Amino acid sequence: MKTALDILASADTLPKTFLPNEPMEFPKAEIEALWCPWRVEYFQLEDRNPNFLSEAARANDDAAHLVITRRKNSFLMMNRYPYSVGHLMVAPYRKTAELSSLGENEVQDLWTLAVHAQRLLQATMKAQGFNLGLNLGVAAGAGVDDHLHLHIVPRWTGDTNFMPILGRTRLLSEGLQALYEKLMDAQSHLTS
Repeated sequence: MKTALDILASADTLPKTFLPNEPMEFPKAEIEALWCPWRVEYFQLEDRNPNFLSEAARANDDAAHLVITRRKNSFLMMNRYPYSVGHLMVAPYRKTAELSSLGENEVQDLWTLAVHAQRLLQATMKAQGFNLGLNLGVAAGAGVDDHLHLHIVPRWTGDTNFMPILGRTRLLSEGLQALYEKLMDAQSHLTS
């Protein structure tokens, strides 16, 4: 992995030593373009489907719906919109917006799959921490407010950088399909 100093030192127009008093040329060619091949996966699809959770719950083709694991009452899948590397979701098969309407078996499956998701993300992405949460209702930020789902988002120490804060740009290190394949492979090696 190149550091900023490596980029500066490799540029033909720049001095090979980095001295603060020397005039420097911005390494435009090195950082002008952000290569994001995953975006084609995101934009090739038509409008977002508001029933994608219900369709994934009933689907026979798990890969097409990015479903990773199924249990008796709930399933684990990748979050496609908005795509953030490693963002997974657990949803009950039964469409409900109310947490209080879930039965004990549904609640148990939800949390068992959340633990499974953590193990998968630790194995594939070396995740060091996690944000888990439910957005219940539009006022709470739910993108799909009629089918509750638990978000599992991996985090890493020191992962915050200037791009999202100042540049309002997110850097995504891995495409959706490539990560799905890694998660499925890791799952085949984990004991339940």
